[in-house]
Amino acid sequence: MTTSKPMLAQEIYNRAKSEGIHTLDAPVSGGDTGAKNGTLSIMVGGDEAVYEKALPYMQAFGSNIRYHGRAGSGQHTKMANQIAIASNMIGVCEALVYAKKAGLDLEDVLKTISGGAAGSWSLSNLAPRMVAGDFEPGFYVKHFIKDMGIALEEAELMGLSLPGLSLAKELYEELSSAGAENDGTQALIKLWKE
Repeated sequence: MTTSKPMLAQEIYNRAKSEGIHTLDAPVSGGDTGAKNGTLSIMVGGDEAVYEKALPYMQAFGSNIRYHGRAGSGQHTKMANQIAIASNMIGVCEALVYAKKAGLDLEDVLKTISGGAAGSWSLSNLAPRMVAGDFEPGFYVKHFIKDMGIALEEAELMGLSLPGLSLAKELYEELSSAGAENDGTQALIKLWKE
């Protein structure tokens, strides 16, 4: 259930199969909040029959559980998840910095924009932590950098250019170099602090 390279998930699947063992790659998303509330999103790759057998166990801690196809597909889906989060986190930080500079009440701004087209899990769950100065990890900066690196490697193998993800990784690496590698991903806002 860790996040790893899709190729590794395929290697584990093939090795396990040769030993008569069933495996699934099933990374999760939803952070500490999702884990505590049993509402994690679980992205599953592997044999569908094995997924069906494992589903009741995953339902104990996940509420958005999806089968995505052959081995490695769960990892590819997690990369898509991380790509969406990476650029979104930049937008969340910039929105807060802008609203503060404009003299707005940040909590009121969040209540307003979270319910509109700008709404996202990061805006609803991590932006309030940013405003409160709470950088406790739901997901560590250092692990997010690892995931972004995997996504960029996979994108390169596919011949894709992902400039938003590249920028996000650079910003998070800067944050990590400043000593925040064990903070939560919402600590990105520190790069804009005066």
